[in-house]
Amino acid sequence: MVHHPISACKRIPNLAQIYLIGFYEDREFALFVSSISNELKVPVRYLREDKPHGSAGGLNNFRDFIMEDDPSHIFLLNCDVCCSFPLSDMLEGHKSYGGLGTNLVNKVSPELASQFGELVADPVTNELLHYTEKPETFVSDRINCGVYVFTPEIFTAIQGVSMQRKERATLRRVTSFEALQPANRNLPTDFVRLDQDILSPLAGKKQFYVYETMDFWEQIKTPGMSLKSSGLYLAQYRIISPDLLASGDGSKNATISGDVYIHPSAKVHPTAKPLDCAGKCVDVEITAKCILLYSSWLADVH
Repeated sequence: MVHHPISACKRIPNLAQIYLIGFYEDREFALFVSSISNELKVPVRYLREDKPHGSAGGLNNFRDFIMEDDPSHIFLLNCDVCCSFPLSDMLEGHKSYGGLGTNLVNKVSPELASQFGELVADPVTNELLHYTEKPETFVSDRINCGVYVFTPEIFTAIQGVSMQRKERATLRRVTSFEALQPANRNLPTDFVRLDQDILSPLAGKKQFYVYETMDFWEQIKTPGMSLKSSGLYLAQYRIISPDLLASGDGSKNATISGDVYIHPSAKVHPTAKPLDCAGKCVDVEITAKCILLYSSWLADVH
């Protein structure tokens, strides 16, 4: 699932660098980073967080790396979401709106909206007017998709939150009883959440705007969702990159049914029948008369 958002980044004009930020050991991403850098011809680097910094704090923690090439804009993509990633269109929208950042949003049913960050935007200007994370009562059927484009001034906003926390920690004296209350427990000064600490307080101040997508969007929280997401991406390939999908009638190549992607390193027997599959990994061999249905093939499978 990490491959798709990275591939989408290549469509950004004048892309300079891609950074993956996470908690895994460097060695666990070394082969993947090298492989996808060569495949996309774009520099990809993995940066490991030493501790939790929050969605905005993590960005700020690596600001020196991110600002190395003096970028005019910075994209932030959460890799646990599946969508068409209309990044170029988002960038054009952001440039026309102005402001600090633009957030990709999507319309969902009112029953599902409370599971995500809900927002209200001006229907004419697309300015973000109100944002609340997983509200108990219904606010809006527009939700945060977890995809953003910022100007470098986002770092000033993040550092401002950290500075305010430091000042409060210095000036405020909290009684022992108050300190036990969950609402009063102080977050670390370098832990900054993009939703509660940046979007919510800056909404309605002409700093953030929204770009609504009419395409598919799903959040990937379970193993089963990865299969559904693969199907959505394959359907997207049919529209934007049909040359990536396999074809065959069983004569010389395997019988292909539905949207199927087969990695160039895979070996598929002519009598096999892949159905709506994504063979994204390498060194896969599908033997005679094998039927694959809604599958994601793994590495070194025979």
